[in-house]
Amino acid sequence: MGMVVNRKSGQSTQFQMSYHHFSSHVLIPGACGFIGSHLVEHILANTDWNITVLDALTYAGDPARLYEAGKFDRSRVRIFWHDLNAPIMDTLARRIGNVDFIVNMASNSHIDASIADPVPFVRNNVNIALHMLEYARQLKLRAFVQISTDEVYGSVEPGQVFPEWSTINPSNPYSASKAAMMSIAIAYWRTYGVPLVIVEPMNNFGERQDREKFVPKCIRSIAAGEEVFLHGTPDNIGSRYYLHARNTSDAILFLLHRPVSCYPKSDRPDRYNIVGDRRVDNLEMATRISGIIGLPLRYRFDHSPRSRPGHDLHYGLDGSKLSVLGWKPPVDFESSLERTVKWMMENPHW
Repeated sequence: MGMVVNRKSGQSTQFQMSYHHFSSHVLIPGACGFIGSHLVEHILANTDWNITVLDALTYAGDPARLYEAGKFDRSRVRIFWHDLNAPIMDTLARRIGNVDFIVNMASNSHIDASIADPVPFVRNNVNIALHMLEYARQLKLRAFVQISTDEVYGSVEPGQVFPEWSTINPSNPYSASKAAMMSIAIAYWRTYGVPLVIVEPMNNFGERQDREKFVPKCIRSIAAGEEVFLHGTPDNIGSRYYLHARNTSDAILFLLHRPVSCYPKSDRPDRYNIVGDRRVDNLEMATRISGIIGLPLRYRFDHSPRSRPGHDLHYGLDGSKLSVLGWKPPVDFESSLERTVKWMMENPHW
């Protein structure tokens, strides 16, 4: 079943970067999710590429994310409903047409859901990887980007960061399923020549984010005068490297303009960490949000292993590899957080 998105204006120019434009077709499974919608918006604003979206439209996929984003051109974007627990059959493949790039955003990504019911959760993510890669190896792609996560490495000590290809040590079924998706993609890179690029973003925030994520939760609780629950203890507060989803999108677009390593010239595929400006602990993040809203912060700590099994206090990745190539986040943490909080307050339905 096909749909097209509506034209809508209002894109901020602060995110518009300068790229060499050439006409291409990019397929983005999972683009009705939070980060995927920002990637669509960013590609439309910075290239003349055509985009096809595949999405199962489950709890995490909402077409309103695309409809409410700026710079939409109905002649350049198509959305097809498809559950990637099933393969992409010939009929759908013909409707999609020729593809230059695939950026696989699709996966279930909610840690609590993976802990509550792990078997269907993990099966779903493994099926997504298998069916997308089976489809990809029939194409002459320029790149297949597999979106992974910093969580595949597990928790770090404060001040510690992991470079690419550090030991995988997932803490919960969600992060284990993402590690499995990445491993399957690596096997298809080596065995079938799929031109793979692995990216591992750190914690994203931004407009249109899922309500159960930390930043929207903080905004909602502070606006309502309710307590914010902070992961950690007063002497060991949970922390993340936060970056706006459009910064992640910019890094992905940057990598799509680079050549892709292939086997046997390289013994492993290209892999890049996407890292925010600096580490921010949960209390600082909540305090900053409270200051932007202009209402007091009420909070308490919650770090009971029984209430939060499989959750990590700290994540940390080394972003120097991508930085050396010349990429840097186009928008800093402070201004992008202020923009996000004000947008969310003006759009309470999110």
